[in-house]
Amino acid sequence: MEPHFGEGGKWSRLAPLYEMVDTLFYVPGTVTSTAPHIRDTIDMKRSMFTVIVALMPALLFGIYNTGYQADPGAGIMQNVRTGFFAVLPLILVSYIAGGLCELLFAIIRRHDINEGFLVTGLLLPMTLPPDIPLWMVAAGISFGVVIGKEVTGGTGYNVFNPALVARAFIFFAYPGEMSGDSVWSLADELTAATPLAVASSVQGTNAATLVSSAGYSIKEMFVGLIPGSVGGTSTMAILAGAVILIATRIANWRIMAGSLAGMVAAAFLANTLAPASQNTMLSLSPLHHLVMGGFAFGVVFMATDPVSASQTDKGRWIYGILIGALCVMIRVLNQAFVEGIMLAILLGNTFAPMIDYFVLRQNIAKRQKAYARQ
Repeated sequence: MEPHFGEGGKWSRLAPLYEMVDTLFYVPGTVTSTAPHIRDTIDMKRSMFTVIVALMPALLFGIYNTGYQADPGAGIMQNVRTGFFAVLPLILVSYIAGGLCELLFAIIRRHDINEGFLVTGLLLPMTLPPDIPLWMVAAGISFGVVIGKEVTGGTGYNVFNPALVARAFIFFAYPGEMSGDSVWSLADELTAATPLAVASSVQGTNAATLVSSAGYSIKEMFVGLIPGSVGGTSTMAILAGAVILIATRIANWRIMAGSLAGMVAAAFLANTLAPASQNTMLSLSPLHHLVMGGFAFGVVFMATDPVSASQTDKGRWIYGILIGALCVMIRVLNQAFVEGIMLAILLGNTFAPMIDYFVLRQNIAKRQKAYARQ
């Protein structure tokens, strides 16, 4: 069949579709014909597959937690079944709608379909409420693929993380479906606010006390049996994915460590200002910021995107610290966007090229001085 999809073949316009199916099952027998040549066993497909494996602990726990939030007394197997049939449509719609956009652009531009979409198509559903309308998922992933990636030249040229662009589109276009007490549970009679929403709900009361009185302990939030997005509630499961990404060197640990350091520093600064302020969100400890909301998920799986993140080692530290600090600042100072991490990473993506530019200029200046001394 291959000659029919090659140059001059009757189905040459569909070459990206053939290439996608062919390389899904077989290792490509082609090599680069021009420099630079990199000899390595890790290609794009293996990298993306490793990320998907790292996402599995958070996804599997999210499926169970979705069913658990619908009916805590139903039992493990029933909760898994309920969650599976709630989450599966989100993933299928994301892959189908986004995949069609990828295929369309690949055919028009005559380039291969990039495996990066396999991660983008899974990341978006994991950042959404389980009962969000499916057409919103389709609209969001289409926006993320087209506006967040393809209009800038495709994979490798995107300024922002496409999955975050998709989530931001849904968040700002349909805020009623992304926030509030009733969007996190499949059962209408069982509605509950997320810990972050609880913390910001009453002014003049200590935010940590509000969270605790609502029944959300640090341990419970770390495990993840709380209302929230499909894949973002369990810090424990997310850390398991982080270990996989760091061990395989698919994600850079400096970004994760920098984000954690920036968050801790900003949280401690907020704690020192809390006694003199009426803003009770300032009193949240670094541990609360770590286990509440999507901080851990965003830092591990989205801030570390190798395309939209900083590329230099020093730049990765600065980039990570910036994201961690911005997340806390947005959470405590602008409670209209109480989640914080989404906007923090998008802002970090914006500054990443400039951070790398100044890091490189500094390195060049040091080398020039050293050369002059010789």
